[in-house]
Amino acid sequence: MKQHEVTMKQPLLDAKGHINEPGWARNLIWQYDRKHIKAPGHRIKEWDYYLVSNDHFGAAFTISDLGYIGMVSVSVLDFDNGEHHTETILIPLPLGRFHLGSHSDQGKAEFQNKRVHLKYSMVFDRRRIQCHFKNFKDGKDLDAEIWLLQKPTESMCIATPWKEKPKAFYYNQKINCMPASGCLRLGETQWRFRPEDSMGVLDWGRGVWTYDNTWYWGTGSGWVDGVPFGLNIGYGFSDRSAASENVIYCDGKIHKLEEITICIPMDFDGNQLYMEPWEILSSDERLEGEFIPIFDRAAKIDMKLVMTDQHQVFGRFSGKAVLDDGRELEIKDFLLGVEVVHNKY
Repeated sequence: MKQHEVTMKQPLLDAKGHINEPGWARNLIWQYDRKHIKAPGHRIKEWDYYLVSNDHFGAAFTISDLGYIGMVSVSVLDFDNGEHHTETILIPLPLGRFHLGSHSDQGKAEFQNKRVHLKYSMVFDRRRIQCHFKNFKDGKDLDAEIWLLQKPTESMCIATPWKEKPKAFYYNQKINCMPASGCLRLGETQWRFRPEDSMGVLDWGRGVWTYDNTWYWGTGSGWVDGVPFGLNIGYGFSDRSAASENVIYCDGKIHKLEEITICIPMDFDGNQLYMEPWEILSSDERLEGEFIPIFDRAAKIDMKLVMTDQHQVFGRFSGKAVLDDGRELEIKDFLLGVEVVHNKY
């Protein structure tokens, strides 16, 4: 598979609203401007998603403007006990009112109503997540203040169109392995993130999608052999003939992979068995291993015109990863979150 690396800064879109140069990059070098999009406002998708975790627990925070609908979501994840809880607020027709930034380094986003206040901000090289969520679970409020240190490292960036609709595009950055510090409280229960054992990832995305899509995406951030190590794998979304978004992240550098296949077992009726062991394989044989699920954070919202059916499965990955220099790393019980999402909106 072709892996076209884009190295020159340039506007994301040309005068027709098409991506100037599809491919992947090590930094966010395409310049995004919402005004240059040649599509109705209700078709534009913008989102900032953070996942912060260690081997025992985690939390996820989402502010997304999906045109038809806005979504503010918070999840608490207990990997030791296989438990999770998510609360989601839906906002009709935000249409850009969230003012999500044109570059991830701006780091600012905020939503507040009577029940939830979720705020992202940037203080020099640190990303700050603040959250207060009333009646999050069993009548208890959730409070969080988390800091992520963004070191000057490489990240996975991709800009790809849809073949059948070239004015539709997917522009995305994943920043893995940001050391995390801070606290998460639910009632009297408290979880503490420390930079020696906790990391965060930012999924920053902008685009115009076609109406009906299914994608696979996996992310993990931690340590292998004492070195910061991360994975980003994904496919099924937009035309990836220019590049995939599959990478190994090791000690601040991106090591590019070709195509990934996520093999989820099925029953005799073709239903996916999300809680059975999976296989994850790359076409270049540089990533291979077994994924043992801990839990499936499943959610489905069906409003006819707008539908989302999500399975975000967290588990442990064991196998091998081969870096660009041919060095092979053994991976054992590495925490990975892998989602299978079908959306219509």
